[in-house]
Amino acid sequence: MTDHMMMPGVQAPTSPLSAKLVILALALGGFAIGTTEFAAMALLPYFAQDFGVTEARAADAISAYALGVVIGAPSLAILGAKMKRRVLLVSLMLAFAVFNGLSALAPGYNSFLVMRFLSGLPHGAYFGVAALVIAAAVPPGKRSSAVAKMFLGLTVATTLGVPLANYLAQFLGWRSGFGIVAILGLMTAIAVYIVAPRVPADPNASPLKELGALKNRQVWLTLLTGAIGFSGFFAVYTYLASTMTQSMGLSPNLVPWMLMLVGLGMTVFTLVFGWTTDRNQTGTALFSLIVGAIILMLYPVSTGSLQTYVPLVFTLGIVGGISLPLQIRLMDVAGDSQQLAQALHHAGFNLGNAIGPFLAARAIAAGHDFPVSGYVGAIMSLIGLALFLITLADRRRSLRMMPV
Repeated sequence: MTDHMMMPGVQAPTSPLSAKLVILALALGGFAIGTTEFAAMALLPYFAQDFGVTEARAADAISAYALGVVIGAPSLAILGAKMKRRVLLVSLMLAFAVFNGLSALAPGYNSFLVMRFLSGLPHGAYFGVAALVIAAAVPPGKRSSAVAKMFLGLTVATTLGVPLANYLAQFLGWRSGFGIVAILGLMTAIAVYIVAPRVPADPNASPLKELGALKNRQVWLTLLTGAIGFSGFFAVYTYLASTMTQSMGLSPNLVPWMLMLVGLGMTVFTLVFGWTTDRNQTGTALFSLIVGAIILMLYPVSTGSLQTYVPLVFTLGIVGGISLPLQIRLMDVAGDSQQLAQALHHAGFNLGNAIGPFLAARAIAAGHDFPVSGYVGAIMSLIGLALFLITLADRRRSLRMMPV
């Protein structure tokens, strides 16, 4: 039985050209989402000053977006269970465009905070549904590579979109960054409407079936592996600028270049892991968690010089590589709850975005220097590894208990 046969309500693979157009359209949405998510951190000093609030309070806007992702991902996946996936994707991107546009027009900080929360709602559901659409548009053996290409939009956003938004903010004001994201969202909605497969909604789909994911132990273990295992990346990424400027004494002008290097590493390893996941899903996940933990453990040591720091920062993309094999694994274990499981995957990673920096902040507050974030991240990757090993053991036990 093929993976497509195991996944309910999917269409047969489309032509190679059509599949490429679908991936390109959905990657544009990933670029828009990645830009607004990460650029908000770069634009924070500008909108804090404009609204007359402290940077600490302005950071609540970033948390509000993440909260929107966590709440919106499962809610919209369930509510959209009976919708055509093409229609659902277009609707999500239209909402994303509107709320980012309103973020750019917000008259005060409180209204801006609300718009950032609403902007985050479509995030997880979009990526979850987009991954399912792409996986159904290609042969079973190329699912991971195709989904990886869609996620290039997200990684390219960290490489180009964020520095561009920061650059524009200096000349056109911070509102231009969110305005451009709104335009990108609208362009994505139009592109998806034109090229996405016109497949009827699954007649057997229902919110109740999607909720079945909440009773699936394999889904929960896989989600926990991702949320915990990936939180180590955010522990380091959040304090990368502080590590460079305060711990290493480097010029702030080098920070954007280092952030671009992180994005480049994520882009390269996303493509590599797409290829390897198609061939060995479990091996790719284990490699990411084990090697990722080693890289994070070496991070504090690498801060001794720029010559050791640069290559290590590039390899941080290996830590983020855990996302892809876990996303494909969810397609295999979620049964009738595909949409909810995929959306929860992205909600879980945003939870990791909160856990990693929070724990690193506790270590820094205890008197350690910023590079300690690497040790915190390594511990989280090792916990993620332990959870994944439990996940594999649970799966083997369940398969042995199945009737022949």
